[in-house]
Amino acid sequence: MIRAALLTTCGAPPTVVERPAPELADGELTVTVEAVPITPLDVLCASGTSYFGTPATPYVPGVQGVGRLVDGTPVWFGTSAGMRSGVDGSMATTVAVPAADVVTLPTGVPLTLLAALGLSAVAAHAALTYAGGLAAGDQVVVLGAGGVVGQAAIQLALLGGARRVVAVARSAAARSRAEELGAAVAIPLLPGDDVASMAERLRDGADGPVDLVLDPVFGVPAAAALRVLRPGGRLVNLGSAAGATAPIESAVLRGGSLRMVGYTNNGLSTDDRAASLALVAGHAAAGRLTVDHEIVPFDSVADAWERQDSGTAGGRIVLAL
Repeated sequence: MIRAALLTTCGAPPTVVERPAPELADGELTVTVEAVPITPLDVLCASGTSYFGTPATPYVPGVQGVGRLVDGTPVWFGTSAGMRSGVDGSMATTVAVPAADVVTLPTGVPLTLLAALGLSAVAAHAALTYAGGLAAGDQVVVLGAGGVVGQAAIQLALLGGARRVVAVARSAAARSRAEELGAAVAIPLLPGDDVASMAERLRDGADGPVDLVLDPVFGVPAAAALRVLRPGGRLVNLGSAAGATAPIESAVLRGGSLRMVGYTNNGLSTDDRAASLALVAGHAAAGRLTVDHEIVPFDSVADAWERQDSGTAGGRIVLAL
């Protein structure tokens, strides 16, 4: 028998139960799980309102996790729990995972930190380099800098050769943290901001024209950031935390010959995902990359789930098994 977090009703948190150990199918590997993040995608899928449809219940949630193979090798693994019916996820003491979804990690990587970084850091890295993205010497604007993707993006941009990062975040604490992580300046996103006022603050904080914007929020912040891009500059969108639509003017796009592209981790090949994870893990192992996270005992999954869902958690919650 194993212990697992089982979600029986969409919209309600999972609870820990005992259930039979998973049977290993052809092409699968057994992973002893050590840490699992509770991600926005987990909560969204479990709500029953995602574009993947309502998942069949009961199921074990968790789209990613870290642990060890039978021989002790540290690994990251992904699942399609909540996105595909009949699939159990990472929130269990032992899982069976297709070998293609398992990525070997370097020895010495802190597994709880890698769990917190996970696919959020992959998204930050891949979006920065997507469609001919980050180049040495670029000035980069990171919107949504208080989130896991934003925090990772600040550090990964500088590690990738950016000369300067301008962060944008709502809270004073998030802005202070962004500067601790390497941002040259952190710009506030204020209630009632319009495009013009926010664009003016971005210009004041930028050291000349901006080359690249990483945008996990869309809405007014994205429209404002477009106005400070240099001719031919790039905005890569990978989320809509500030709004599903944005007041973007055609003249701004055309006048600057700007490039605006969308990014999703779902477009990554397994090889590209593994390469990005290896880079993230290497930086984490060397102490060059971190994000705010909170380690919580597995038995507290129900409370942790509700806090992550409500936004009251102190960073990304990681369940320690």
